[in-house]
Amino acid sequence: MSNPEVQTDRIDERKWESCDSNTGSSNDATQGHNGDIEDFADRNLAQVNTVSTYYSPFAGGLQPGLYRPGPVERRKIANPAPLGLCGFALTTFVLGCINMEVKGISQPNIFVASALAYGGLIQLLSGMWEMGVGNTFGATALSSYGGFWIAMAITFTPGGFDIEGQLEKADGGSPAMFYDSLGIFLMGWFIFTFLMFLCTLKSTVIFCSLFASVDVAFLLLAIGYMRRNEAQEPNTTILKAGGFFALLAAFLAWWAALAGIADSSNSFFIIPVWHFPWSPKGKESRRKE
Repeated sequence: MSNPEVQTDRIDERKWESCDSNTGSSNDATQGHNGDIEDFADRNLAQVNTVSTYYSPFAGGLQPGLYRPGPVERRKIANPAPLGLCGFALTTFVLGCINMEVKGISQPNIFVASALAYGGLIQLLSGMWEMGVGNTFGATALSSYGGFWIAMAITFTPGGFDIEGQLEKADGGSPAMFYDSLGIFLMGWFIFTFLMFLCTLKSTVIFCSLFASVDVAFLLLAIGYMRRNEAQEPNTTILKAGGFFALLAAFLAWWAALAGIADSSNSFFIIPVWHFPWSPKGKESRRKE
């Protein structure tokens, strides 16, 4: 299968027009398919020179680096990122409210269903679809967080993991072992999210702020579970702080999702995402000025 030639001297929509018009196939097995299928396959399996080519980042597509899906009117597969972002946002919102004890709710069981179905399964599927369209960052982030929510749901499923039984057995009746294990688990996700955050520093304010707030939330929640009082209870003040950043992350994820959904075909305005001045799009804007 031939690869489209990508010009590196200009960053505009004509790149994608040339990519779409220079598709073809050398495999005899695909000759029976129509042109639309060949165009879809060639465009999505095309390999781009990642050293000399870069595209402007966009908050709603989960592509802070080289990948860009192209103009909306020329896409033959939907952008799966907003779906994954919405699944992440809702589940994070529920967990943030629980950590902040909104309306006096402090038990995490209420978020199990959301973590399994929406934040878990749906987000995992959207990550797999990101892999299909060639977005490595989106596939890694969405699939990983989908797995995170599924793991959290399994842990807090009533009668499943038997948290109360584990708390009774830990340290001769002390819940310290369980809370330490949960803190270590969250600390691992803090490290992973920090790595993802590093890949957003040349993107947009919304996109970078989303991963920064998620990272801070993981760190505070991990500390809250590991720094307990004399009764071996988690530090509620730190957990509430973690819940606040979780809520912030939820709203930023919804913002990014809306930025990926709203376009000229369905909205009267485009959602701002504010490109960093050192990002490719920011540099391009300064050159035009």
